[in-house]
Amino acid sequence: MDKGKIFRDLHASTFVMPNPWDVGTTKLLTSFGFKALATTSAGFAFSRGLPDGAVTFEAMIHHCREVTAATELPVSADLERGKGDSPEQAAETIFAAEAAGLAGCSIEDHTGDPDNPIYEFSHAVERVAAAVEAARALKHDFVFTARAENFLWGKTDLDDTIKRLQAFEKAGADVLYAPGLGDVDMVRTVCSAVTKPINIMARPGFTVADLAMAGVKRISLGPWLTNFAYGMLETAAREIQQDGTFGFTRAAMPFGKLQALFREGGAE
Repeated sequence: MDKGKIFRDLHASTFVMPNPWDVGTTKLLTSFGFKALATTSAGFAFSRGLPDGAVTFEAMIHHCREVTAATELPVSADLERGKGDSPEQAAETIFAAEAAGLAGCSIEDHTGDPDNPIYEFSHAVERVAAAVEAARALKHDFVFTARAENFLWGKTDLDDTIKRLQAFEKAGADVLYAPGLGDVDMVRTVCSAVTKPINIMARPGFTVADLAMAGVKRISLGPWLTNFAYGMLETAAREIQQDGTFGFTRAAMPFGKLQALFREGGAE
């Protein structure tokens, strides 16, 4: 079964791709009938008690192996800027991703440097081109997503974002992604400026129907499910500390349901 081909074919229509952050949430989300999953760099970092961006590439790849081993679904990975800054390291990122069992991955044009957060245009395009060349050299189909990160790092320049996405498309990226777009009109403008499938991260005010009408093919959740889970834990902790009550237990997933779900995976 070529999961890369299965994953690629999903982009013919609009689908939602949620983001688990560990093996347990991978199995839980798989049980709901989603067609594909994606890792979340922020969610995984938070699960390790680290801020987003602080996880090593080696740790991310190990995490990807655990996630792909826990589901039969195609999995794409948020691999941040990849193994390093150079085009050669972008290519190495693709080879490592494929070896981890992934059906696809994304690499972004964020540098990791707060003083200079976005790669210079030509260098960003060279990185994408190198990643595309590596993906095409693989034995199995592999869906490469190129990310333009302007809106996440204070550069709310839609024209430059579109310029980058168009260049990434020309370089051969399979899917294009500009996280942080603020409204459906922006999303529609981006979708109309390129021909490759667009991934959009869910946010308050967006609906699946609206994004599909705007031309979006893939909707990911990024860290939202992780943030929601931590928010519920915070609410429960505050209830215990402030009220001395345990009403939150009424909304907890039943122990037996979790036991049954994870029993299917067998013992380690």
